[in-house]
Amino acid sequence: MSKKQDFINNKENTLLMAISLFKNDLSNKKIKSLIKNKMVMVNGREILNSSYLVKEGDKIEIFYEKRVMPLYNLDILYEDEYLIAINKPASLLSISNDKEKIVTAYRMVSDYVKRKRMGSFIFVVHRLDQDTSGILLFCKNEKIRDKMQENWNTVVKKRGYVALVEGKMVGSGTFHTFLMENKKQVVYSSRNGQGKEAITHYQVIKRCDDYSLVQVFIDTGRRNQIRVHFSEGGHPIVGDKKYGCKINPIKRLCLHANILEFIHPVSKKLIHIECDMPLEFKKILNKKAN
Repeated sequence: MSKKQDFINNKENTLLMAISLFKNDLSNKKIKSLIKNKMVMVNGREILNSSYLVKEGDKIEIFYEKRVMPLYNLDILYEDEYLIAINKPASLLSISNDKEKIVTAYRMVSDYVKRKRMGSFIFVVHRLDQDTSGILLFCKNEKIRDKMQENWNTVVKKRGYVALVEGKMVGSGTFHTFLMENKKQVVYSSRNGQGKEAITHYQVIKRCDDYSLVQVFIDTGRRNQIRVHFSEGGHPIVGDKKYGCKINPIKRLCLHANILEFIHPVSKKLIHIECDMPLEFKKILNKKAN
């Protein structure tokens, strides 16, 4: 027998029944055992429930030998018994969308913790935009994750980003607006105070002829908040075509989550995590630095 078989389900059914119809030489007991032992995947996801409802067109994979989880090059910034933080690369999704086969930060960290201890799970605490790199935090315990999310504004003391923006900025300042989103999923600041409050603080760190490097701290974590604020301030983030930037010298959005400071949910100690900005940012700045 082959080590693996896969097929496209042609009728809505339970996972058990779908496999039984495809492989009539397998007993229900054997199929349930395969499912229980994480040897069945639906659309790239492990499914542990034989009663799980599979739809027409779902791809079902059956493994007859233990799957070898792929090795990923994870940049781990912090890890303990309860938490793990990584440096997420730009262009990597934090967690899956409808395209189940895409490798995500969640999948990479999940495979990592399972390699260390089978049966382990991770839970997303917060997210970064796909095009933003930097610190991304996960929990290894669902209850702790829920507790952190419920008290996020109290638990988190600092959320910092470093951004490379168009033009010469000077000094420091604060953007304080209310954000709304149109039908094209473009976020903007309303003029009448409607929408969600968004507060972004910045300090210019370095400048060159065409760009400024700014350290950013946010009081609120709204969708595209930093990108919108700098665009509306006349200095869009480099590489951010969506919000008006016309240059993209390193083929990525130049926004990086570099600081996360929070109260540990168990030890109650202050945890400070920093992540150096990408080398590409430095190369641009060093060309014509002031």
